[in-house]
Amino acid sequence: MFTSILTGVEGSLTVQNAVLCMAVSLLLGILISAAYGIQGTCSKNFMVTLVLLPVLVQMIIMLVNGNLGTSVAVLGAFSLVRFRSVPGSSKEMAVIFFAMAAGLATGMGFLSFAVLMTAIIGGVFLLLEKTRFGESKRERKDLRVTIAEHLDYTEIFDDIFRQYTDQCDLQRVKTTNLGSMYELEYHIVLKDLRREKEMLDAIRCRNGNLTVICGRRAAIQEEL
Repeated sequence: MFTSILTGVEGSLTVQNAVLCMAVSLLLGILISAAYGIQGTCSKNFMVTLVLLPVLVQMIIMLVNGNLGTSVAVLGAFSLVRFRSVPGSSKEMAVIFFAMAAGLATGMGFLSFAVLMTAIIGGVFLLLEKTRFGESKRERKDLRVTIAEHLDYTEIFDDIFRQYTDQCDLQRVKTTNLGSMYELEYHIVLKDLRREKEMLDAIRCRNGNLTVICGRRAAIQEEL
């Protein structure tokens, strides 16, 4: 049975309990940040945020615990804060909620539960990261092709895409070079990754050897 070390505390908090909760929060924040950092694609700012988030949430929970006036004041203060940052991926949002949950548990004094929760969820996260769970068997790619303005972009590459791709969707058409060229953006799924160069060579022959860019889908395009 999990019990809180703050049970029976009414309007007061000992230094020992506060320091213990803060130490556990920081430790869990470091573990969560390290588990997420294994993938190697996150920034230092996000790593530091994950370390500090549990202890910040824990401190707020301790301050508002059982005090209606303080909780209303904190709610009003947070309603004035506007977060100006680029949208994160669904994975980043999940890790942020993970860190907040750890801080919530330590703020209420359930240290053993917080440690167990972090160990289980962190272990599951690492297991899913190391396996191919949820990954598509076929890699989706972005393809950008530049063509001259006199060419009809609606059907110019249809035969090439039928030969080399299982799926091809034209996402955007943009004029460039003062309107003398079109830039076409496709989302494609190749039939065989080994024939990617062969497809690009065929496209270059068709578009007059103008710019052709083919790469992996950007991470910012991830959706919930």
